Amino acid sequence: MPIRAIEPRRLYRQVADHLRELIDNGDFPAGGRLPTERELAERLGISRPTVREALIALEVEGRVRIRVGSGIYVTEAPTAPVAALHTLQPVEGPIELLRAREFVEGAVAAEAATLVTPADIEALDDVIARMTAGGLPSQETVALDREFHTTVAAILDNAVLVRFVGELFDQRVNPYFRRLASYFENEESWRAAIEEHRVVRDAIVARDPARARAAMQHHLQQSQRRFSKEFGEDGGTAAEDGPGTAPP
Repeated sequence: MPIRAIEPRRLYRQVADHLRELIDNGDFPAGGRLPTERELAERLGISRPTVREALIALEVEGRVRIRVGSGIYVTEAPTAPVAALHTLQPVEGPIELLRAREFVEGAVAAEAATLVTPADIEALDDVIARMTAGGLPSQETVALDREFHTTVAAILDNAVLVRFVGELFDQRVNPYFRRLASYFENEESWRAAIEEHRVVRDAIVARDPARARAAMQHHLQQSQRRFSKEFGEDGGTAAEDGPGTAPP
């Protein structure tokens, strides 16, 4: 038998595989409700963000339906099932992605504060003005959000960093990130993110690296918190249709 590369399994995918197996074995029948996110985390001995990413993956696969304020329900197995997780290319979980961005873009913002020029300030102000003029979250506002982050990176005059920051941002279009966003992103979260962008801009313009790093990290931490609201039985509001489109 030929030797094959061993793919390390991300923990959230291992959890999703385990829950899918329990569903397939009848431990959680169709129409029934799974334990809450909090209970699953306690039983499995893992973090709630990991459980959340696993549940989102199973929902994308069509095995569960999340109803914010009610619970997580097992669905009938799709007659034409979406590809199981083990058949897909590795996909970073939304929280994992935001944590990576927090680390990378915090350092980028700090360096930008030491290099910013009047032309850079004008570019940042232009993006924020166009973000502010936008209405409800849309694909256009997501594009503007991406432009803000790559504009900060462009201050460093390093095309590799600009491309890297853009590619990190673009991973938010993966199906797991989009499904999670659909529950928590709305006009309120969009407006909050714009204000966080202004704080980043002001710190860079003030040429204060520590403040710029903290502001960018705070923005991406707030994005994580927006995605970490309870969506089991403890309440919340859901966007039932369509992918979310507000920042991070």
